[in-house]
Amino acid sequence: MLAEIITIGDEILIGQIIDSNSAFIGKALNKIGVDVLQITSIRDDKQDILNALEEARKRVDIILLTGGLGPTKDDITKHTFCQYFNDDLVQNDVVLKHIEELFAKYISTPISDINRQQALVPGKSTALMNLYGTAPGMWMEQNDKVFISMPGVPYEMKGLMKNEVLPRLQKRFDRPYIIHKTVLTYGMGESAIAAKIEDWEDNLPSFIKLAYLPNLGRVRLRLSARGKDKKLLEDTIETRVEELQRIIGEIIVGYEEDETIEVRIGQLLIKKGKTLSVAESCTGGKIAQSFTRNAGASAYFKGGAVTYATQSKIDVLGIDASVVDKHTVTSAEVAEAMALTVREKFKSDYAIATTGNAGPQKGDGDVEVGTVFIAIATPDTVFSKKYVFSNLREKTIGKAVVKASEMLLDELM
Repeated sequence: MLAEIITIGDEILIGQIIDSNSAFIGKALNKIGVDVLQITSIRDDKQDILNALEEARKRVDIILLTGGLGPTKDDITKHTFCQYFNDDLVQNDVVLKHIEELFAKYISTPISDINRQQALVPGKSTALMNLYGTAPGMWMEQNDKVFISMPGVPYEMKGLMKNEVLPRLQKRFDRPYIIHKTVLTYGMGESAIAAKIEDWEDNLPSFIKLAYLPNLGRVRLRLSARGKDKKLLEDTIETRVEELQRIIGEIIVGYEEDETIEVRIGQLLIKKGKTLSVAESCTGGKIAQSFTRNAGASAYFKGGAVTYATQSKIDVLGIDASVVDKHTVTSAEVAEAMALTVREKFKSDYAIATTGNAGPQKGDGDVEVGTVFIAIATPDTVFSKKYVFSNLREKTIGKAVVKASEMLLDELM
């Protein structure tokens, strides 16, 4: 079962926005046994949409479009649908009632005729109810091909996929099972891991594929199994993962489908009845974000301070200026002082602190670009490590966030 995703919008092609919709749709389809053959991005142009529809129907069974639905003149997808399927727009009373209810409940401006026109859909289509917006999705079938159109607004698209599209696809098509298990590792590079698990990998059954997904000091190992017998796939995957645990268990920190390293840290902190705070300089709040983006983080995460400038470390955290003067702002001593003071200010049990130079120029500390000191304060002590990550700013920041979590996890375990 093959699908193609078509994203519509000039803003994608000129780099004004990142196409996150395709990633979400592809992952959601894969979970129900539908393979994405191709992802296509096109302009807000009727002929381009027509051409994309015609080409896609030659390749795949399911065509999903996002974008081009809305009240403005550049939202042309449903009009193009009518042309492609030789159809006319008709008013859907259920959709119209939904639009009117949305305006009455959430929107202060009066509803206009332009808004009511959102209830016009191709007569041959099935309207898909958009619970989070006024533009409905559309489902059209022709010659055993399914065409699905959804708004480009991510939260509206995700709601339609979850509530309308995926249940309908599961009912409409007979699909194989696709089971994934992604093992999270840290502290060892891709080639070193590959050498350690070579024999294990060579003996995987033909219906299981292994992919290496390296990124900023972490390597994810994704096992994918495909077939008709779901229990066989699940049991075989679990057996192979248990074997992998015996080979490289010391670098495995969790499983992506269940938990990230930050979720694992949160679980350990909650189990121990402990809390965490952070003081960040070069990482600019990204460590705090890596924890707070997870539901339930308030049970263990007390707060953080982004003390980016040298003076803010003194004024906000209360670090002794003499420590900065003696050791420079990018030093083990300052990192450890940051960790200790933020732990005290937030009354947490543990604290993470970062100070460094992500580049592109040397900062106040005059250290080489890519140098980062990461400190961990515990209930009993404080320690730090020096890293030299990269001369690329984004890579240095990303690696610092990863290493900070790894250092804390090691301490907790």
